[in-house]
Amino acid sequence: MDAPAELSPRDAWDRYVSRRSTETTAGSQKTYHYRLKLFVEWCEENNIQTVSEFSGWLFEQYESKRAGELAASTLNGEMQTIKNFVEYLERIEAVDEDLSEKVHVPIVPEGEEASDVKLSTEDARALLTYYRNNEDVYGRKHHALLELLWHSGARLGAVRGLDVRDFDEHAKLVTFTHRPESDTPLKNKRHGERAVALHDEVVDAISNYLTHHRWETHDDHGRQPLFSTAKGRPSRNTIRVWCYQATLPCLHSDCPHGHERETCEFTEFNSASKCPSSRSPHQVRTGSITWHRDCEFPRSVTSERVNASQRVIDRHYDKSTHRDRMEHRRRPHLDKLSLDDE
Repeated sequence: MDAPAELSPRDAWDRYVSRRSTETTAGSQKTYHYRLKLFVEWCEENNIQTVSEFSGWLFEQYESKRAGELAASTLNGEMQTIKNFVEYLERIEAVDEDLSEKVHVPIVPEGEEASDVKLSTEDARALLTYYRNNEDVYGRKHHALLELLWHSGARLGAVRGLDVRDFDEHAKLVTFTHRPESDTPLKNKRHGERAVALHDEVVDAISNYLTHHRWETHDDHGRQPLFSTAKGRPSRNTIRVWCYQATLPCLHSDCPHGHERETCEFTEFNSASKCPSSRSPHQVRTGSITWHRDCEFPRSVTSERVNASQRVIDRHYDKSTHRDRMEHRRRPHLDKLSLDDE
């Protein structure tokens, strides 16, 4: 049996990704796989034959190369993945102890951690008002999906994994459950399981969808997906396309980009994402979390509701401007600072 130090970068990569498969979701596995694939291919191009040749200088060279190709936040993620990979190699004694400390993970400048693009509260209000007041679209999949995404702040994968049984009309809630054995894992696994209370308008829209517009189909595991297609459970990309279609601004007002809806290519199924004003599920989630905070929803409750730590929310999702924070969150408390006696 070869010594661990004699593993090639590719063999070590395969072993590492295999080990992580029991700890991460399929989406995270793909991310790790792709990031390390690029690093391994670079090692092979530079004739690095075994992991014993890894060094601080090698990591520095790779980071310098990638720095000229990536945004700061993306480079941060890639180097952190490499650092985790080297920590695994330390554990199996394939490389020197503390080698991972020589992997530099660049700090992301404040404000560059994530895109500021989100579905604004103003746009969400306009869209939901349109859906709620238009009987031709009320309760259809685009309406029910947007209601749920906006009011729950849930991730795309969590919403895709919902079954009809997870919606309780009488209790006015949805329950998110980790079901990896039937292809609907939650990002944070069991820690992502939760019940989320829904407002009456959201419950009514979903109930109408289930009664009148849902495809009566099952997925490949015999489950009844809450959001369904003629073939069963929709793919992640299908949910994403529905969301882009659901957030087109021309649904409720004139196009802000000067197009006519009747002739605009952005209204076509595969082109809605090209509209500068349509939004992805992640951008709806970002807007929803910001809205929760602007409504002075308690930070701890918001954290549980959207299944994200308060630190992650503050850093990556809460996209209020400084003025928004002042107007919505601090101004209501201004009277408490009065020097006048009551």
